[in-house]
Amino acid sequence: MASVNKVILIGNCGRDPEVRYAPSGSAIANVSIATSTRRKDKNTGESIEETQWHRVTFYDRLAEIAGEYLKKGRPVYVEGRLKYGKYTDKDGIERNTVDIVANEMQLLGGREGGGGMGDAEMGSAPAPRSAAPARSAAPAPRPAASKPATGFDDMDDDIPF
Repeated sequence: MASVNKVILIGNCGRDPEVRYAPSGSAIANVSIATSTRRKDKNTGESIEETQWHRVTFYDRLAEIAGEYLKKGRPVYVEGRLKYGKYTDKDGIERNTVDIVANEMQLLGGREGGGGMGDAEMGSAPAPRSAAPARSAAPAPRPAASKPATGFDDMDDDIPF
């Protein structure tokens, strides 16, 4: 029987990514992502917000992209798998860890600071796509059409999505 280990998060980046490189040269980026839920307290009726923090690890090209474009406070979509681990802290106490190993990422929201990629898919892209070309203030004159007018002649062909 097949099994599934899949996590999907939509949250805000809690800190700028820490990017480092393994001896093999592959990139590794770590980041914290916060997700929040709201609920009403049964006794008081007031709204309570609960925030969960998730440790996310990116590898290879996705780690480089995360390091370049993901910034603290930025909304992000992450897809990956859970990875459990154990370690012994400096006091000799055994601790458990839960990490998310990301295999897809999509930046959400606008292009803060002009350096973001908007809603570009980041999962397996070989390189970030460039921003749309700048447009001049006045539209270029169009040659006279020899076909009958359809009502769509003045529409721009550059669809932004």
